[in-house]
Amino acid sequence: MDRTYDVLVVGGGAAGLSAGLALARARRAVLVVDAGAPRNAPAGHVHNYLGREGTPPGELLAVGRAELAGYGGEVMSGRAVRAESLDGRPSGPGFRVELADGRSVLARRLLMATGLVDELPDIPGLHQRWGREVLHCPYCHGWEVRDQAIGVLATGPMATHQALLFRQWSPDVTLFQHTAAPPSADEREQLAARGIPVVTGEVVGLELTDDGLTGVRLRSGQVVPRQALTVMPRFTARADLLAPLGLAPTELRVDGYVVGSYVPADPTGATAIPGVWVAGNVADVRAGVINAAAAGLNVAAAVNADLVAEDTRRAVAEHRRGSGTPAGSAGASAEPFSAEHERELSERVLGDRRHGW
Repeated sequence: MDRTYDVLVVGGGAAGLSAGLALARARRAVLVVDAGAPRNAPAGHVHNYLGREGTPPGELLAVGRAELAGYGGEVMSGRAVRAESLDGRPSGPGFRVELADGRSVLARRLLMATGLVDELPDIPGLHQRWGREVLHCPYCHGWEVRDQAIGVLATGPMATHQALLFRQWSPDVTLFQHTAAPPSADEREQLAARGIPVVTGEVVGLELTDDGLTGVRLRSGQVVPRQALTVMPRFTARADLLAPLGLAPTELRVDGYVVGSYVPADPTGATAIPGVWVAGNVADVRAGVINAAAAGLNVAAAVNADLVAEDTRRAVAEHRRGSGTPAGSAGASAEPFSAEHERELSERVLGDRRHGW
């Protein structure tokens, strides 16, 4: 493509579209490249999004794309496969991003909002029911399965915590020990006090009746009647695009157990690679849709501030050349819109609470 954008946003979910909207309203040339595979596509509705409660995910994204276009922002369908850093900065494009179909895009800044992949346990039927009766987040789906017979599949140290959470939505919760270590004595006491039985034995499948979950099948052949099953996926950041830039995801661990990965960034969303920013689930595995949208706005503001600082530096240099003022004769000037300033301010406010597991 011939045009160089101020910002290329990779990922057209809530974070990417929110960032694109804010940047377009800031009169930036912004392009959102979207592969069309949002994480929440299997879900029927978006929840806990004030003013949009119960909206189908596809509808929310369609509205976001229309709003972005209304301010001159662009959306391109395609899958970004490789990012390359260029030597044109600060005046020229900073990055070239190649798409799977052979196209490429030039941009001064790169904002990654590619989200994550929910890697489910290898049990037949889980993927097919994911987002329906197979769930993981009580705040996303707890109301929809309230008072139902809920099973919790233990795959790591968070299983007891998850069972106790879902107990808030239903009095009928069963913990399937599956392949996880047995609950500790304290955990067993907590589960017993809340009336949550523990079923030992490996889970090998689901029982369905009339296209609905009716039970969980153990290797022994026993079927435990259940209407919903919660699991803890591994939350893996979609970050392969950044590998050529030397930026790799960091493992996220709970009690030594890997629960996922994320791309580390400071509170403004700036990564260790100058000019590369992240927003949404690729940087924060716990972010819901409304959190991702908010992150997109915040990161977009930081990216725009970084561009303002760069534009100002160029303008000052050109002004000095035109007036014959020697470089540096005006003394050092503060750069309140620089990425460093934004990073310092955010650190003062947030400290080390970026990833609060």
